[in-house]
This record gives sequence, structure tokens and C-alpha cells, in this order.
Amino acid sequence: MAPYVELVRLRPCASMAEERVNRKLVAILAADVVGYPRLMGADEAGTLAALKQHRQTIFDPAVAAHNGRIVKLIGGGTIVEFGSVIDAVNCALSVQRSDDALPDEVLRQLKIALRIGINLGDVIIEGDDIYGDGVNIAARLEPLAEPGGICVSSIVNESIGNRIDVRFQDAGDITVKNINRPIRIWKWHPGATPDATKSKIDKPLPKVATASIAVLPFTNMSGDPEQEYFSDGISDDIITDLSKIAGLTVIARNSSFTYKGRSVDIRTVGRELGVQSVLEGSIRRAGKRVRIAAQLIDTTNGGHLWADRYDRDLTDIFEVQDDVTHRIVDALKITLSPAEKERLADTETSKTSNVVAYDCVLRGREFMLGKEKNLETFGQAIKYFRQALEHDPNYSVAYVCLGFAYMFDYQNRWTENPDGSLQIAKEYARQAIEKDPNEPLARCVSALAASYEKDLDRPTGGRHWSYR
Repeated sequence: MAPYVELVRLRPCASMAEERVNRKLVAILAADVVGYPRLMGADEAGTLAALKQHRQTIFDPAVAAHNGRIVKLIGGGTIVEFGSVIDAVNCALSVQRSDDALPDEVLRQLKIALRIGINLGDVIIEGDDIYGDGVNIAARLEPLAEPGGICVSSIVNESIGNRIDVRFQDAGDITVKNINRPIRIWKWHPGATPDATKSKIDKPLPKVATASIAVLPFTNMSGDPEQEYFSDGISDDIITDLSKIAGLTVIARNSSFTYKGRSVDIRTVGRELGVQSVLEGSIRRAGKRVRIAAQLIDTTNGGHLWADRYDRDLTDIFEVQDDVTHRIVDALKITLSPAEKERLADTETSKTSNVVAYDCVLRGREFMLGKEKNLETFGQAIKYFRQALEHDPNYSVAYVCLGFAYMFDYQNRWTENPDGSLQIAKEYARQAIEKDPNEPLARCVSALAASYEKDLDRPTGGRHWSYR
């Protein structure tokens, strides 16, 4: 018995540090105001007043009603703990659904939108604060949510089951900073999918075109939300390339990108958009390497028509895009006319060979085509397009993007001299045509500028073109 007694005496000494750590299992909600630094920079007093009113009217009452405890407030961010994962999710839904119902006039002028992330995990308690991976993961999930939406970990989705009135959509596996394992995430947004309690309104579905395709936005698998512009840009370029084929009906970006961040049955996409096939994929960018997985799916039966994986240097990105386009044409058994072959060849030769210039164009386009369009996003887009030309002065697409950006300014009157922006747009269109006479979007800018000036008889030069 003596050795045993001695061991019993030693064990508390060996684990004394561990015993001092107080832990518990909780649901952690992390929320942050969308664009908080920008709002503060534009109107500090107004932003603080709107945020205070939002917390008093919506956020704090929702937390109290669902038995939560606000752990800390950091600028526009909040960490809240709940003893029940159901309470945490219902609190988040209450906040995101109530955002548009504010009676306060201040909030009607300055809208506060939140992103919310929720995780269920073990935390370390120290006074009134909590620490650990459980909190860190919730904080990493929050930026992945759509504005006004919620992003939860897989354990949260499994825990709630069918005990709430919405369904979260599978958004795949991601890697997050300082967490050494992949995390499965699930998303919800009030405008993405109907709640389970609401009936779906029947709509007549479009007739399926035989040679037709929708390119869904490629999933960003880089683990960095800031890389979203790159995966979206690749999807945009594939749509543009496929649109040059007259025998193929290609769904426009605005329609196919409504499925972004949603896990949907491809057959449902086919019925809703009226297409024979869907291209989907993922992109992982790390340093100077890029890994792209793409698959072409038959929407009538969900079967694969073609699939491939590319693991290349970033400088090979244009070859990958061209290969994807040709493989789709082959899989759909589309016979290209000589003119279409020429247009695709023009596409292959007109792209810049400078990856940095291309990256700048993708970043600029993200600002130009994003949900928010204002003077600030206009300025950011212009900055990146001009940087692209610094790296490649002959990059026709960069001139085109500048032309479109200044056309947007003319239409929206962001700057003090919008009429001058129209003239600038015309000049950039002229330069784009000069650099690449076969660039159709340059003709588009030129034609739009002419129509605004009611100068419809002015020739745009070069051959006839069509843009779908």
C-alpha cells in the first residue's frame, strides 16, 4: 500500500497548474459591425450614436431574452456566451431579422448591419472574461458570414438539428488562422434561402436550353476571406470567355452569383436557371501557387460531364482558364465556327502575361461590381486599375475597366465633375481599342458613351461585335 499512497500524494502536485484552470462548455457568439472602420472614418459621432441605439434597441434585449451574457465589447465587435446553443442561434436570428424594424430616425439614416459567427466549444474562464479555441473559432467564423447573415461551425449545426425555424447551408471546409485543423462551416442569410416556416411561392421555371451553362462562383478555399476577389474574378473571366461562343447560352453573372455561399442541389439550379449544365469549383491560392478544382455537371441527372484538378504556378492561371473553356466546349459537344475559334484565340492572346497586373484588375473589379457602390469604392477601383497599367501599360482590359468605372461615376454623380468622367471614359475606351482592336468590352464602353452624348451615328471603328 505504501507505493500507492505515495502516488496519491504526488498526483495533485503534478496537476496543480491544470486544476487552477477553470473551464466550461459554452456557445460563443461573435458579432461585428460591417464596415465599422469606414463608418467611423466617415461619421464618427453618427456611427457611435447609431451603434449605441442598435445595442439598446435590438442587440442587448435579444441577448437578455435568450439568457446570454455579454463578455466584452471591442469597437464594433461583441463577444457573448450562452449556456445553450439553441439560445445562441435564436438570439442571432432575432438580431438579424429585427435590423430593418428600427423606429429610430438615426438608424434609418445610418444602417447598422452585423456579421455573426457562432461556435460551441470549451473555454477558459478568467474573472468575467473567457479565452481559448472556442472563442477564437467563433471570432474567425464571423467575417465569413454575409452582411446581415450568420456563419456557424459544424458542431453548432449538428446540435440545433431541426429545432429552429431555418436551415443553414453547407459552405464546405475552411482553414482559419491559428487553428490547426479544417473547420466545416454552415451559413444563413435572410435573402439566401427561405425559412422553414415560410411557404415557397411557385414560379414558372424557365425552359431548359440544350447547349446552356451557368458558372457558379468558385469557392474560396484559401482560408482567407480577403482572397474572395480572386475566386470571384476567375469565375467572371470564365463566364466572359464562354459568352464568346454563339452556340452556347451562358447565364449572366448577376443570376449565377445569387447562389454564392449556398449549398444547393445542381438539379435545382438547372431548373431555376433553365440550363443544361453547371460549372462549379474551388480555388486555393497560397503564395505563388494556385490549386483549382472544376467540375461540369449535367443538371438533368446530377452526373459529371467532366472534372479536373489543376495545381499550377500562379503565372499559369490564364492557361488554366483557357483549358477549362475548351474542355467545356468539348464536353457539351459544341461545334465552333471559324469565327468563334478566332474569338477564343483572340481571348488567349489578348490576356496580359503580367500576373500582378491581372491581380490588380481582379481587385478593382471586386470594388466596381460589389454590393456597395459609392465614391469610396469608385476610388478604390480606379486605384487598382491604374496600378494594373503601371505593371502592364498595354493591358487592354485595364483600360476597359477604367472606362466602365468612369461611366458609373457619370451615371451616379459621385464626383464633382461627372460630365468630365464621361469624356475620361471615352478616352479610356479609345485606348483600350488601340491596344486590342478585338476587345468587345471596349466597344461597349465606347457605344455607351456615344449613346449618352446622343452621338449614335459616330462609328466605334473596327469590325462589328456583339456582347451578351
